[in-house]
Amino acid sequence: MRLTWWLSLWLGVSVYAAGATMEDVVREASRLELEGQFQEAARTLATALTDRSLSAGQRQRLAFEADRLERIKKDYPYTKQGLFNALKKAVRDLAEAEFEQWLAEGRFDERTIDGERRFMSSSVSNSFFRHPELNPRRLPPKDTTRHDRMVWETCTAIRQAALAEIRPYVLPKRFRAVMTVAAKPGAAPAGEIIRAWLPIPRSYPFQTDFKLLRTSSEPKQMDDEKSPIRALYLEQRAGADEPTAFEIEYEYTMHGVWFDVKPDRVKPVNASDPALKPFLSEAPHVVFTPEMHALSEQIVGGETNPARKAKKFHDWIAENIKYSFALEYSTIRNISEYCRAKGYGDCGQEALLFITLCRLNGIPARWQSGWNTFPGAKTIHDWCEIYLEPYGWIPVDNYKGIWAMQYALTLTPEQKREVRDFYFGGLDYYRMAANSDHSQELTPPKKSFRSDDVDFQRGELEWGGQNIYFDQYSYKLEITEVKFWQSN
Repeated sequence: MRLTWWLSLWLGVSVYAAGATMEDVVREASRLELEGQFQEAARTLATALTDRSLSAGQRQRLAFEADRLERIKKDYPYTKQGLFNALKKAVRDLAEAEFEQWLAEGRFDERTIDGERRFMSSSVSNSFFRHPELNPRRLPPKDTTRHDRMVWETCTAIRQAALAEIRPYVLPKRFRAVMTVAAKPGAAPAGEIIRAWLPIPRSYPFQTDFKLLRTSSEPKQMDDEKSPIRALYLEQRAGADEPTAFEIEYEYTMHGVWFDVKPDRVKPVNASDPALKPFLSEAPHVVFTPEMHALSEQIVGGETNPARKAKKFHDWIAENIKYSFALEYSTIRNISEYCRAKGYGDCGQEALLFITLCRLNGIPARWQSGWNTFPGAKTIHDWCEIYLEPYGWIPVDNYKGIWAMQYALTLTPEQKREVRDFYFGGLDYYRMAANSDHSQELTPPKKSFRSDDVDFQRGELEWGGQNIYFDQYSYKLEITEVKFWQSN
């Protein structure tokens, strides 16, 4: 079989004629990729794509595998010397011998790509997350005192208001946002139509009164307010020598959230409830692997209460998973397992790990994402929700638990625990939530591959059935708080 396989590739004939299936092709390409033979993996896929008997679905699968190879290469731009040069600018008194020791310890995400040792784009930033002992040597120094204090004060104020008002949604704020997504010159030929999907606030009990104020072109489609992936769809012609910018302006109201969860009141859910069933099962990146079962048993012990189980998962992640900027999600086969195995991940990877552990234990859990708009710390962000009877859906932000316990260095131990505990059932009002599930389909569907096939925060672009990848466009969200009387 192996000899026939390679002969078929060498001759350039259909691999299917040799008895190989599409899955055989994907496995072979994956093996070559993991061995660092990217060019050979690409040739394997290209040869398979010459088979005219392929169905549209098979052709799309193979084409994505080829595109994935290019995406991986973009995530690893540094050579060894390039990484050392970048680290010297960020770490005081870094010597070459120390750098070599770090390489020997395996501190950096790296890949061999066609014989060359390459390092991940966020290797410098991730060094400080994974090895906080480096922070005193950070250049320039980073003082987080004001930010740390503001987060703790925000959590405290929301919790106190929720207790005083005896309800979970409190202290509403009105925000005005301007989002701009701009395709670079040359991302599409001049005059071609660029299709754009930009995220907008979804309706939630804590996020209300969305009002679209302005768009750079007439909207073609706006998703229902309950869409699991809410987007505004626009079209514009590409310019010749300047960016093609899509811009939208809107307002919305966001509440602080805090549920006073009493574990003794919580009971197991009805697993056959059609509204909850999808959030109890496996899904893309939510896979009940043997390793996940073992981790669950290790954390849960003999606990049977759903709320206490979920809190154990939240606390374990806060103590044991380090934060790291991520590889692009579309390049990772199983994100929750990746986070578990590596012991680090970004906010979405941490959320998917938590979601998997919860679903594995009969606790409905689902994705929630959009933007964190906290003053001075605005960024795309993912968190999640779990369903506890009789409270309903409550928010959980695992990253904020990690941040509190490992990176909020100027808070006291008690304040750290208070922040960690707040984000189990609580959410600050500095958010824009566009999504209520992961790996969802845009409307209208893209004709090309998604740049991010898991999340939706940065917008998506394409032209002529071809994707415009992240390196070919920019995105930004400008947000200001407004008085309620100004919004009318």
